[in-house]
Amino acid sequence: MTRSLLALALLAVGMGFAAAADKPNIIVILLDDLGYSDLGCYGGEIDTPNIDALAENGVRFESFYNSARCCPSRASLMTGLYPPQTGVASFTTRQPHPTRGPAYLGRLNDRCVTLGEVLGNAGYSCYYVGKWHLHNETGPTRRGFDEFYGYAQDHSHDQWDADYYQRLPAGREKEIDTPQGEFYATDVFNEYALEFIRQGQQRDRPWFLVLGHSSPHFPVQAPAKSADQYVDRYLRGWDVLREERFARMKQIGLIDGNRWKFTDRSLVPVDRDDIANGFPGKPNPAWNSIDEPRQKDLARRMALFAAMVEHVDRGVGDIVRHLEDTGDFDNTLIMLLSDNGACYEWGPYGFDERSRQGVTILHTGDDLRKMGGPGTYHSYGSGWANLGNTPFRLYKHFTHEGGVATPFIAHWPEGIRNPGHWVRERGHIIDVMPTLRAAAGADYPTDFAGRTVQPEEGLNLLPVFNGESLATRTLFFEHQAARGIIEGNWKAVWGKRMPSEIRWELYDLAEDRAETTDLAKDHPETVRQLADKWARYAERTGIAIE
Repeated sequence: MTRSLLALALLAVGMGFAAAADKPNIIVILLDDLGYSDLGCYGGEIDTPNIDALAENGVRFESFYNSARCCPSRASLMTGLYPPQTGVASFTTRQPHPTRGPAYLGRLNDRCVTLGEVLGNAGYSCYYVGKWHLHNETGPTRRGFDEFYGYAQDHSHDQWDADYYQRLPAGREKEIDTPQGEFYATDVFNEYALEFIRQGQQRDRPWFLVLGHSSPHFPVQAPAKSADQYVDRYLRGWDVLREERFARMKQIGLIDGNRWKFTDRSLVPVDRDDIANGFPGKPNPAWNSIDEPRQKDLARRMALFAAMVEHVDRGVGDIVRHLEDTGDFDNTLIMLLSDNGACYEWGPYGFDERSRQGVTILHTGDDLRKMGGPGTYHSYGSGWANLGNTPFRLYKHFTHEGGVATPFIAHWPEGIRNPGHWVRERGHIIDVMPTLRAAAGADYPTDFAGRTVQPEEGLNLLPVFNGESLATRTLFFEHQAARGIIEGNWKAVWGKRMPSEIRWELYDLAEDRAETTDLAKDHPETVRQLADKWARYAERTGIAIE
């Protein structure tokens, strides 16, 4: 395609329509509980060369936001709406909440449309692989996707359990049937992504794939050999590694100027003492204060987390090579992001076993290398989550930057004119729907299948990929009593489970990207105005204020 033709095509895309021949294929890769700075291209020490290559030849966002937790973020990504508008204000539930209203239905409602439904109507073949987590009764093949492999209901599962993962629609034979003992879900998800891409390439229409990884969500599980290479790296501890990440973030141009500050070790949220490993409301401990057996246990946990991310990256490399070999790479729009910040659950030592009630086992000797194998259940804890969110405070569940800031990469050789730069405009996961619609030339319906559909909330980011500015807007956040609002450079945020008084805090993101200086007492009128706007948002979306 010549430059002039490309410019015309991009103009058409930005206006919301595209000729069928110019419609790109689309891949959305969603990681689960990946921290803001875990990827190499965001300053992390995990080996992610294939994702890094997409970033270097596409665009990376400095400020891209999620909805604080896995299923609310998935609901926003899938619909272009805020979570309460979709029926997933809090979490998926097997039974709707009896008193809280439609925002707490616990599954996708009938007043939203999914990417599968919208892009399917625009002529796309639609595929989904991995974790759905928007309720099996509103599962992917019921909400617009032609083919599915993965799991629809739970937030996580044993990655080694081959029999658990299903192929939909019902009655489909598994094209990839890896036997127990060889099965590892992250790798099989990657293989199924390739399988569905091949199926899409055999049809005379564009295709859309969501690769919704469960990695690196707990239980942290990976082949022992993959984790081995990371153990010594993490035995150096989270204090040293946080400083090194911060330095690399400056080197790669993510940190611009003096508005980023390196924060102290983040607080452990207030929970039962046993859940918080004896640190409720206190900072994560200094690495050097932890005895050597516990350090080895913790290093193995983080090594497993890193190995999970590396296995995702290997799959990205396989997908890219296949697209290059088949001539589809240049006209495939690839997006990659995380559903929330790194997960602290529940204290600096993490937890073990399926009870998830704060039981933390100290693994020593030969048991260390058995961690992450079939039937195991470990998390990596708040100390490593603090590393994952460098330099931000707090974690998944919270609306401070550590909970809602996410890495976001877009790669599209035929659609991004000047790749390789950082985008400083603010994006949000609600923007995925309008952006993909614009790329695909798909209309957003006012009604679908006989039901009225709410207007989408997000904005088209395609112009931003090529250096334009976004229209001014206000962004809203809420998850289980945590609240947030961003307007201009102001961010007001309401915490939870903290040892201090819970109230609105105020930060100037233009000067204080890491939320280190609370200006609420200096600007009470600004706080009041933002709090009022958030209250109006809560009222119009049906949030139950706790």
